[in-house]
Amino acid sequence: MTEPIVYLIILSYNGKQLTLDCLSSALKLNYKTFIVVLVDNASTDGSVDAVKNEFADELSSGKIILIENEINLGFAGGNNVGIKYAYENNADYVLLLNNDTVVDKELLSNMIPKCETDENIGIAGPKIYYQNPPDQIWFAGGEILLYKGQSRHIGIRQKDIGQFNTVRECDYITGCAMLIKRTVVNQVGYLDTVYPMYSEDADYCFRAKRQGFKMLYIPSGRVWHKISAAAGGQLTWKKIRFRLQSNFIFLRRHARGYHWFTIPFYFVWDVSRVLVSVVTGRIKN
Repeated sequence: MTEPIVYLIILSYNGKQLTLDCLSSALKLNYKTFIVVLVDNASTDGSVDAVKNEFADELSSGKIILIENEINLGFAGGNNVGIKYAYENNADYVLLLNNDTVVDKELLSNMIPKCETDENIGIAGPKIYYQNPPDQIWFAGGEILLYKGQSRHIGIRQKDIGQFNTVRECDYITGCAMLIKRTVVNQVGYLDTVYPMYSEDADYCFRAKRQGFKMLYIPSGRVWHKISAAAGGQLTWKKIRFRLQSNFIFLRRHARGYHWFTIPFYFVWDVSRVLVSVVTGRIKN
């Protein structure tokens, strides 16, 4: 039996060295039938030229496909360009992958067989670690709590001692490393560009679940995300603003009327928790 064809969609906007490292990592995958699609969102730091110089052979052979957007289309819009290309070129799966990640060489060879066991498994995600320290978990499945108005990473900032080593269903998969089966694109379509940044992944998974698809967390797939764990993920005012805007759009779309009786209380609690973390130094920058 031939392996399913997987297209890795790597979206880049500046971050030249991050993109080069991510591509180098992806090309070492021990899975046979994959193609990398780099979608550049109009970078201004020389990223495209660096990729052309560093990976000239892979570009000429078609192992890497480079798509240059004329403008920055954002996370959803940029990834949609890559998904559309993969879909039109007979991809069985697409893997959305942040350019600030590096992947274990067995990522696809560990994940694809598990996804093939059940036609209702539509979206899957690996265990994701912080780059530093490399044994600290960033994502071990996603949970959506509408009554709290929250989408959260399970296991975030916990040291990995095997507590999340079981394959299981979850509410959503982060867009940092999201493996999507072709049948999901057939029925659900593309990421929603209404979100300025964040919540696109939770929204997409929510829509897929309504179509009967399962979300699967697969811990034997491993990715490292270059976020500073010590800095708490580099909290900034811009990040806070985008998160609030996107989360409100998500809740307005998916929350029921009775959820709004409790959402404000948990919002106040969450703001208080973040402020305490900033004051105590757990979250910096």
